[in-house]
Amino acid sequence: MSAPSLALAPAAAGTLPAASWSSTSLTLPPLGNLDAYISAVNRIPMLSAEEERECARRLRERGDLEAAAKLVLSHLRLVVAISRQYLGYGLPQADLIQEGNIGLMKAVKRFDPAQGVRLVSYAVHWIKAEIHEFILRNWRMVKVATTKAQRKLFFNLRSLRNGLKADADDDAGRRERLTQAEIDAIARDLNVKREDVIEMEARLSGADVVLDPLPADDGEETLAPIAYLADQRHEPTEVLAARERERLATDGIEQALAQLDERSRHIIRARWLDVDEHGHGGKTLQELADEYGVSAERIRQIEAAALKKLRKALEPYAA
Repeated sequence: MSAPSLALAPAAAGTLPAASWSSTSLTLPPLGNLDAYISAVNRIPMLSAEEERECARRLRERGDLEAAAKLVLSHLRLVVAISRQYLGYGLPQADLIQEGNIGLMKAVKRFDPAQGVRLVSYAVHWIKAEIHEFILRNWRMVKVATTKAQRKLFFNLRSLRNGLKADADDDAGRRERLTQAEIDAIARDLNVKREDVIEMEARLSGADVVLDPLPADDGEETLAPIAYLADQRHEPTEVLAARERERLATDGIEQALAQLDERSRHIIRARWLDVDEHGHGGKTLQELADEYGVSAERIRQIEAAALKKLRKALEPYAA
């Protein structure tokens, strides 16, 4: 993303009466050149307390946009300074500055000089709030903090965690996980439950995972979570296959059994169908042999012949 825009309309530039602003001439820095932007905003003169109150009064009473421009421009360097505190989140500083500038404009709009504080003190909250929101929206694909307590813990935990790790570095390198003692210390310092610290630590330590497979160097697709997370139950071919299995398990088997004689049908049912979902409950060959007064081998022969007939009768359903 390009560097934050800094444009001062000619009309506004020509109507800044303060002596410290009389010789100020600002031009739009080269697009994408963050250093030029920072250099430009650092050359903008600061307002005195009296100038600041006068601009704020003009803005509140008359909606004077030129006065608002002076208040915003004179505090752009504050946004740059605050943005440097958040460089460790891996987001471009230009983006952080742009979001901070939005917070600054919100602060200028709401600033009341009658409260007796300088704009710099009032604007810090608004600038940080916009930067915080931007970081939480863009740091991860999945939000790591949604409630006010989680957001506070997110920013404080990173700060305390980095401080603890800096003190605990050893020859083996920096440890990635917090120890139990460090978790207890952070929970005590932030006055939160240690379970909340553990949960946020897990969120901070985790990483986004690509669901779709990415092509490997050899052109083959790598295994990705989408392969085993996708719900196949409603996939059309699976639905049709399930219906066919259900038809085979009901109509097909019943029609095939109807082609057997009564004894063979009873043996097949007793051996294979009258069982629970774990395969338990079917009668043994000896139990059926005792029931019919024949040998177990004879029951086995009847069973084998019946199964052969069943397979042939079920062939149309398997086609």
